[in-house]
Amino acid sequence: MFNKNPIVRRKSRQIMLGAVAVGGDAPISVQSMTNTNTQDVEATVAQIRSIQKAGADIVRVSVPSMKDAEAFGEIRKRVDLPLVADIHFDHKIALRVADLGVDCLRVNPGNITREDRLREVISKARDLSIPIRIGVNAGSLGKDLLRKYREPTASALVESAMRNVDLLEKYSFSDYKVSVKASDVFMAVDAYRKLADLIEQPLHLGITEAGGLRSGTVKSSIGLGALLMEGIGDTIRISLAADPAEEVRVAWDMLRSLRLRNKGIHFIACPSCSRQNFDVIKTVNELETRLEDITVPMDVSIIGCIVNGPGEAKESDFGLTGGTPSNLVYIDGKPNHKISQDNLVDQLEQEIRAKARAKEQKIAIDAEAIIAKA
Repeated sequence: MFNKNPIVRRKSRQIMLGAVAVGGDAPISVQSMTNTNTQDVEATVAQIRSIQKAGADIVRVSVPSMKDAEAFGEIRKRVDLPLVADIHFDHKIALRVADLGVDCLRVNPGNITREDRLREVISKARDLSIPIRIGVNAGSLGKDLLRKYREPTASALVESAMRNVDLLEKYSFSDYKVSVKASDVFMAVDAYRKLADLIEQPLHLGITEAGGLRSGTVKSSIGLGALLMEGIGDTIRISLAADPAEEVRVAWDMLRSLRLRNKGIHFIACPSCSRQNFDVIKTVNELETRLEDITVPMDVSIIGCIVNGPGEAKESDFGLTGGTPSNLVYIDGKPNHKISQDNLVDQLEQEIRAKARAKEQKIAIDAEAIIAKA
């Protein structure tokens, strides 16, 4: 029961990272990054699969050396989602991973500055139809820009990005996306707003080095939420000092809350008070963990009492309102049956899964009907 989204997205040029479209009318894609030693192929592949299971569309892998590049080639063979290679300082690493099947090259204009070397990367990317991400970061701006602006600023970030945009355009290369990240929310938001007016290419959003799980989630939600509500952003990464899979979960929660992606369950839950008729916090936390595998879009409301419970349940695919001695379950916004307090989480998991299966079947039937009419 998703409401119409009032957000009007910025129109951008669409590029392809493997089979994932970025920009244009494509859904905003979710990205994370491995933090394993890239040369440890087994550990890196395992983490990529964990990130993918959490819902990532794209994964970035750091490739700091030629040995890492060769390991990247082995990793590429063993995973099936788009991989971005993170390249710094040595352009030859970019050339090597391009030959090994990378889906996108991330280059930092602050540390690959020679035009002839960037020209080699551009030529290789064009020959192999590999998009490039210009990744500007406030922590690694070029020395001349720091002399000019005295410190990192939004304008310095944008100028750094535009230097490389101009270079790509000089060599008639247009399959690129751009990020202008800063750990300061105001600087990052200002930079992205400025850049959005200057280019038509997709923008990769992020508040870099945002912090730990809690503080980084808050900071990212404020900065990226502001941009996304303005329609700015085509792909996002939540940068947390935490398990990369948590970055993905936070990204999905952010996009679901803004109705920009609707994959999986959107939980509506009260913070609980003395009126609650069951342990709301424990119930919701357990359900979120148990039901992560569900991908069909659903609104599920879990409210502890009858004050706000019925109102929320009437707007949900599945709703629970606390009551004494039994709780009331709503299906598709209508009261359906009562459920006891015994083994409440187990019962709810079974019933929500049943509702998810029924909704999946309905979506499939509706799709077949549309195809039949076409």
